[in-house]
Amino acid sequence: MEKVVVIRFGEIFLKGKNRDYFESLLIRNIKHALKGVQHTFSRSQGRYFVENFLPDDETEIIDRLQKVFGIHSLSVAEKVATRADEDFPEIRASLADCAQKIASERAAGKTDKLKFRVTVKRADKSIPMTSAEIAAALGGTVLQKGVFKVNLNDFDCEFKVDIRENGFSFVYTDAVAGAGGLPVGCSGRGMLLLSGGIDSPVAAYMMAKRGMTLCAVHFSSPPYTSERAKEKVVELRNIAEKYAGEIRLFVVPFTDIQLAIHRECPSNFMITIMRRFMMRIACRLAEKYDCSALVTGESLGQVASQTVESMTCTGATATLPVFRPLIAFDKDEIMAVAKKIGTYETSILPYEDCCTVFLPKAPAIKPHLKAVEKAESVLDVEGLIAAAMENIEEL
Repeated sequence: MEKVVVIRFGEIFLKGKNRDYFESLLIRNIKHALKGVQHTFSRSQGRYFVENFLPDDETEIIDRLQKVFGIHSLSVAEKVATRADEDFPEIRASLADCAQKIASERAAGKTDKLKFRVTVKRADKSIPMTSAEIAAALGGTVLQKGVFKVNLNDFDCEFKVDIRENGFSFVYTDAVAGAGGLPVGCSGRGMLLLSGGIDSPVAAYMMAKRGMTLCAVHFSSPPYTSERAKEKVVELRNIAEKYAGEIRLFVVPFTDIQLAIHRECPSNFMITIMRRFMMRIACRLAEKYDCSALVTGESLGQVASQTVESMTCTGATATLPVFRPLIAFDKDEIMAVAKKIGTYETSILPYEDCCTVFLPKAPAIKPHLKAVEKAESVLDVEGLIAAAMENIEEL
């Protein structure tokens, strides 16, 4: 019997006449995720199948597919022929194998029988029996193992049979949760402000989950920030790409801008003015590379630059919408997601980014826009931006 990975999608079901578009993106992303792994890909009425893979690659395939947004769940199933005229002999044989395996794994040392049910989905409507009738008929195969008893509501294990319209059925017991969300590529393109911290990689994950393709901009301040800090950001980008697909990363030299702000502006407005420059540069990069929005890792009230007043001052310079997917998250929630997606350990490496350079002792928590604009007016804003834009590095 052949092992197959069955892929089910979720939210795409709701897309009506646009469903083909979303499916085409999901299929593209699945094939990209499995690049380099021997397999064949097929589809059948609301299901995708990964077949003809090496047994040693099964875990790797599941791990990669769990990072593809748009997938609701996965199952490793046995593919068998459907022969209703002979009382489903192949399906019964597969069920018997599954039952034996479960009996060996779960029933050892137990006196109580395992409660089970058989669930059948019948895409092949040429079979005259209903799904419930087939499930009842097949249940006897499991009962023959002696350690099971039927309970349709409170069960220890569920045997699932998916009878497809192509003459084959798939038998399995477990479903692994997928990443959910929408396929990356269906919701436009955004420019992510990527620091070396915990928050912005999580913001990348959250927006990719809603289907957004991402570019990223990082602000570097050599010699105050090290080459290791830049390598850290590259690694964060690489980890995020496992979920978000390819992310173009642009590094902006920010030292001259920060020195000018430090030299000419009131210290309590330094962070606010610095963030205003970041927004301006990110918007210009976004427009150059066909991005329709900015994405930040800001969380309301987390630091001085993330109060309502501060975000109003920094957002005033943006010419594009600013998406803040973490705005209502607390730090523990953000850290939990960072650990889940694998960015946390890299984010906490002790290499400073530009946001920690020239930190004032008492930053303004509730800056007023007119006061910030007046403090910023002494700077050659366009000249500083132009100089930085000329020396952007793409990694």
